Amino acid sequence: MDELRILIVSDDPLARAGLAGLLQEQEGCAVVGQVAADADLARAAAQAEADVVAWDLGSTPEGWGDQAHELRENHLPLVVLLADEGHAATAVAAGARGVLLRNADAAALAAALQAAARGLVVIDPALATTLLPARDRGVPAPVEDLTSREHSVLQLLADGLSNKAIAERLGISEHTVKFHVNAIMSKLDAQSRTEAVTRAARLGLIIL
Repeated sequence: MDELRILIVSDDPLARAGLAGLLQEQEGCAVVGQVAADADLARAAAQAEADVVAWDLGSTPEGWGDQAHELRENHLPLVVLLADEGHAATAVAAGARGVLLRNADAAALAAALQAAARGLVVIDPALATTLLPARDRGVPAPVEDLTSREHSVLQLLADGLSNKAIAERLGISEHTVKFHVNAIMSKLDAQSRTEAVTRAARLGLIIL
C-alpha cells in the first residue's frame, strides 16, 4: 500500500517538528508538509498532495472553523489534537474525522490518520462520554423551533466561528449574535455553546 501523505498544521513550530518526528517513524506514514494554522491550508495540502491533515489546535484554539470548513469542502480528512475535551464537540461539528487528545501516542495518531483517510471517524476513548453522553437515552427535541437566523448562527457556531466572525459573516452586529446564541442555548436546553452544538448535531439540526 502507498504511504499515507500527511500535512501537519500547528501554530507551534516545536509541536509541528515533534509530530513530524513521531509520524515519520510510523510505518506507512510520510510527512509531506508542515505549516502554521494561518496558512492557506487547502492550497498547502494540494501542493503537497496530502491525503490527510493532522492539526494540533493547541491549548486555546480560536478562529479555526473557517479553515476546517474549507478542508471539508475540498474532501481533505482532518484529525485534530486537543489539549482537553473543551473543543471536542466543536471539532466534530466542524467536520473533523478524528479527535484525539494531544497526549495520544504516535501509533494511535497514525492509526487515526489512516482511518480518517479511509472515511472512518475516530474519537479518543477519553472523549467519548463528552461527545456522546447518554447516547441510548436519546436527545429531547428543542423546547421551541429554531428560527431561520438561529439555524444560520448555529451552523456557524458548529464551524468554530467566534461571535465577531459570525457577525461579519451574516452582516449583523455582535450584540445580535449574542442574542441569537443565548436563544439557541435556551431552546436546546444547553449550558454552553459546545453543548448546544453537540445537541444540535445529534438532533440533525446542523450539517456535519
